[in-house]
Amino acid sequence: MDLTQIQSALRQQNLDGWLFYDHHRRDPIAYQVLGIAPPMCTRRWYYLVPAQGEPAKLVHRVEKHSLAGLPGAEIHYASWREQHAALRKILEGRQRIAMQYSTLNDIPYIGLVDAGTVELVRSFGVEVVSSADLVQLFEARWPQDALASHLAAGQVVHAAVRAAFSAMREAARTGASITEYDVQQTMLQVFAGGGVITDEGPVAAVNRNTADPHYMPPPGTSLPIGAGDFVLLDVWGKLSQPGAVYFDITWTAFVGAEVPRRYAEVFDVVREARDAAVDFVQTAVKEGCTIHGYEVDDVARGIITRQGYGPYFVHRTGHSIGEAVHGNGANLDNFETRDARRIIPRTCFSIEPGIYLPEFGVRSEVNVFVEESQARVTGEIQQAIVPLL
Repeated sequence: MDLTQIQSALRQQNLDGWLFYDHHRRDPIAYQVLGIAPPMCTRRWYYLVPAQGEPAKLVHRVEKHSLAGLPGAEIHYASWREQHAALRKILEGRQRIAMQYSTLNDIPYIGLVDAGTVELVRSFGVEVVSSADLVQLFEARWPQDALASHLAAGQVVHAAVRAAFSAMREAARTGASITEYDVQQTMLQVFAGGGVITDEGPVAAVNRNTADPHYMPPPGTSLPIGAGDFVLLDVWGKLSQPGAVYFDITWTAFVGAEVPRRYAEVFDVVREARDAAVDFVQTAVKEGCTIHGYEVDDVARGIITRQGYGPYFVHRTGHSIGEAVHGNGANLDNFETRDARRIIPRTCFSIEPGIYLPEFGVRSEVNVFVEESQARVTGEIQQAIVPLL
C-alpha cells in the first residue's frame, strides 16, 4: 500500500477518506490494494485511510492480527456495541468517504460491501461514495514490467492459436478425427511448453457452439471438427511468474478453402465494430480527451445495431485485464452494466464485439493497452476468417 499516493488521490477527489471493510474475505479488492494476507478473517475489520493524517485500524480482539503491518493506530473491540462506538469515533468529522460500493449496483465488481454496513456508516452522518475510480488507480494500472509479461504471453497465445489451426487443417486433410476438446488440449500443450498458465479454458467451439459466448468443450462429449465447419477459439493466458498479466484473444476459422459468404458478412460487421471501438479509444487518448467505459461500448454496439444485429450482441464490448483475466479497471460496458469509469493510462482491456445467431456466432477480440499519449493493440489483428484448407 502506498499511503502517500492514496491520500493524494483522496484529496484530488474531495474525499475525506477511504474506508476498507471485510468479513470472511468478501472483498478481495481490499486485500489487493492494502497488500495484506491475514491467515484468518472470521471477525469484521475496518481500515480508514484519511485524506490527511494517520490511518485507523479497528479489529476484533480475537483477531488482532487482521491488519498487521499496516500503518495507523489500532483500536480493539469485542461486542457489537463496542464496534459501533469505535467506528463512529474513527469516522467523526468525516463527511464523504469512499467504500467498495456502487450506486444502484451499476458496477457490481466494485459493489462488495454489504448494504447493512453502508447503512451503518451512513447512520453516523457520513456520505458513502463509490471507490470505483480509486480502485482503478491502485489496482488496475499496470506496473512498468507488466506490459513485457503481457507481450511475452501474447506470443505464446498466438502460437497456440496457430497450432490449433494447423491441427484442424491436418485432420481435415488426412481424414483424421479431431474434436473441440482435442483442439483445446493442443493449445494447452503449447501453453505448457511456453511457460503460460490460465485459470481455465481455452475455448474451442464449432458451428452451433460458437453461438454460446461462454461455451467450454467437455472432454467426453465435445463435437468433432471437419470439413465445412466454422470454428471459434477464445484463448487467454499469462506467464507463470509473480505479477504477470493476462493476454486474451478470440479468432475464427473455417475448415475449407473458401469461407462461405454468410460467415464472412457477419465477421465483417464484427470487425467494423471492433475497429471503430479501437479507433475511438486511440483518437481520444492521442487528443487528451476523457472517455469512459460505457462510451466505447456505445461505439461498437451502435455499428452492430445499425447493421440489424443489435439483438444478437448479448454481452459487453470488453473487460479490464490484469493479473486476473477479468481485472478491476473500467469495462467497456453500457449493456450489462453502465460503467462510467474513465479510461486511464497504464490500463489494459479487451475489445471483443460479437454477433451470436442461432446457428453460429462470430467474435473478434484484441487487447488494448493505454499509455499517456497513445493506445495500442498489443497483438495480431484478425482481418478475415482464416480458411483452413
